[in-house]
Formats: sequence, structure tokens, C-alpha cells
Amino acid sequence: MENNIIEIFKEITSIPRCSNTHQPFIHYMKQLAQELNYLCLVDEYNNILCKKVNSKAKIAFQSHYDIVCLSDDCVPKIVQNEDILTALDSTLGSDNGIGCSYMIALMCEKYDGEFLFTSDEEIGLIGANNLDLPLNATYMLNLDSEEEGEICIGCAGGVDIFATNTNKKIIPNVDNLDLYEISISKLQGGHSGVDIDKDIPNAIKLIAKTIKECNGKLLDINGGERINSIPVNVKAIIASAITPIASHENMLIEKIEAKSEHLNVFDDKVIDCICDFQNGVRAMNEELKVVQTSINIAIIKTDINGIKIELSARSMDNEDLKDLKFETIKELRNYNFDVTTKGKYPAWKPDINEFTSKILEVYKQFNPNASLEAIHAGLECAIFKDKYPHIKIASIGPTIKFPHSRKEQVSITSVKNVYKVIKQILVEMEK
Repeated sequence: MENNIIEIFKEITSIPRCSNTHQPFIHYMKQLAQELNYLCLVDEYNNILCKKVNSKAKIAFQSHYDIVCLSDDCVPKIVQNEDILTALDSTLGSDNGIGCSYMIALMCEKYDGEFLFTSDEEIGLIGANNLDLPLNATYMLNLDSEEEGEICIGCAGGVDIFATNTNKKIIPNVDNLDLYEISISKLQGGHSGVDIDKDIPNAIKLIAKTIKECNGKLLDINGGERINSIPVNVKAIIASAITPIASHENMLIEKIEAKSEHLNVFDDKVIDCICDFQNGVRAMNEELKVVQTSINIAIIKTDINGIKIELSARSMDNEDLKDLKFETIKELRNYNFDVTTKGKYPAWKPDINEFTSKILEVYKQFNPNASLEAIHAGLECAIFKDKYPHIKIASIGPTIKFPHSRKEQVSITSVKNVYKVIKQILVEMEK
């Protein structure tokens, strides 16, 4: 069946699965479950649980079915180049389409498991946070990790921060300032957790730098794709006496020939805040060899009320996360922002137990270098551990590079390798 995993992945990739899009995949899973003689339960938050009628499953398998889309209603078009799958000018959706494909393959082989497909993980772990389906298994194997050979037993907690600056005014253009449109696009992008230490340029920071250096007055700005992504595209309109200078090769600056007698300008502190803000890694965890604490400016937009920015803060420690949240709120308020937070999810403290030890033992049969790890990203495991303290959880997956970006890719060989491990885990746990 491992040879069919890729075909399953290609099939479900053709189903619209951007975050907030639920019914096409729910319909697909209901039909499949009926064909395979599994129950298919769906809760109010569009989570899907498939299991046999008289299930005695020891393991719940879990993946989220939504994908990051950098444009609305995107359905990735898969490009296969020997061992590597990518998509044509979009994310691939291997995060977490491969995990879903593993679970569907196991269902096709009639395994007695609880197969939980959660919704809207990429926009705040919404499905997991509101799960209302009966899980009875003692163990859970999450299939959302992205490095073959690594068994994740801990992850960062996170909180989303929303800030609005409503200070704007109409002023006469007494200095005869010129108008410019500044845009930056097609940066690498990436996941604001696992990629935050990779020196990937942040489009919002870059455009703010250019505006600050020409002492520009901000009239309009919009950019960023998802709150958990490093922003790729931003566009701004400014007024300036000085011609702006591009701060990146992907930045385009165009003078607007029309003159304006009056300017509707936003608070200078918006650009000051973005320029001054310490974006990225805040601290490292030397023991786990992973980023301890980080924060990313993800989205900026102008609306009728003002300028809004959205940030994602993460930490491997719940107390550190709380400190970062309050420190950021205080800093943003100093720059005239009103601040709210939501979407908090806990850190998953690393836990070595009989389940994780068995997985490591099995994995080493296939890969002698397999190891227990923790990652600087939010996994739904943290929520499940919080909801079901008795359950033993681990997370594995194939090698996926550059998730949440146009460069996202997955190795076919790695996908097949991990499926062999999953099947052997099932064999060992049934003994």
C-alpha cells in the first residue's frame, strides 16, 4: 500500500482544502467511509472521526486536513520531479495532506484505528480546540511532523496577538510630497515556527525599513498571507520628499504621477514600531537544541478604522510564552496600538513513556539514527494532551521542506519509509 500513498495524496490534493473550506473533504471522507464500512462522525467544528462500528482501537491516528493557501481558493497542481513533489506556484499541501493520506491508506487496509481528521489547524488549531468527538484509544500517533527519523514528543505553545492603530489625520500637502507605491513579492516565505531561525526575509520588516529610510508618510499598507507564515507579499502607498530606495531585490518602487493637495496619513509610530520590533528568535533552548521563544509579524492591513497588524508568538515553555505576550502588548501600546490576543494553545512538555519508547524502538529497525525530539511549532498534540491527560502521544512524519511556502516539497521515498514505520508500530502495539 505504500506505493499507493502518493496516489491517495494526489487524489485528495485535488479536493479544495484551504483553511475554512470543509464540505468538499467531509463529503469525500463520508463516501469513502461508507465504501470501507467505517463509521464517519463529524462535529460542529468540522472535525471528522472514522472508526469501525465495534472498534477496539488502541491507537488514534490524527492529522489536520486543511492546508495553507497563499491565494484564495487555491487547489495545488502537483509537479513531480523524480523523488520530489512540489506544486506549481503555490504551497503543496503535504502539510498535512501526507498525514491524511497515511490514514486513508490504513483505512483502505481495514485497520482498526480511530482516524481523526481535524479542521482549521493552520489558522489557530480551531478544530482541535473545539473537538467534540469520542476518542477512546489509549495512544495517539499524530502524523504532522516534517522530518523523517525524528519522533516529536514536545512542541511550542503559542498565542496570536492583534494590534490596531487608529491614529490618522488629513493634512495639507504643504511640502509638495510625491506619492510612491512600494511593493515586495515572491519572497521565500516559510513557517513562522520551524523556519523562524533560518534568516528568511520578512516582507513587512523590509517595506517598513524602506519607508523609514525615506521618512515616508504612510497612506496605505497591506500584506502578509497567514498568521503562522513569514510574510511574502506587501504593498504600501506613501508620500515622501525623497525617492525611496529598495531594501530587497524583489522590491518594486513606482512613482505615482498624480499630485494630492491633501494627504490622509497614518501615525508615524506604525512604521517606527515595525522597524524597532525584535522580530524572530528571542531565545534558544540549548538542552533541546531548538528555538525556545520567538515572535513573527505576519500580517498588516489598512481598513476604515486604521492599521492592523497580526503577530504569532511561540515558546517551548508556558511561563515564557506568558511573559512574551505581556511584553509584546506593553511594547505595542507604547506605539499607540490597541491590543487583543486569542488563539492561545499550550506548550506540550516533552514526555518519554512506554509509547514513545516503543516508537523509537520500532523506528530504529528502519533508521538507526531515529531520535526523540521537540519542535518550535504548534502541534495539535499539545491540545489533545491538555484535553485527554491519560493519552500517550507522539508525532512522526516524512521529510517536508519549506512548508507554508511556494518552495514546499516532499520526498516520495521519505513518505514511503515512514509508512513502513507506521505499519510496524501497529504490529508491535497489537502484541
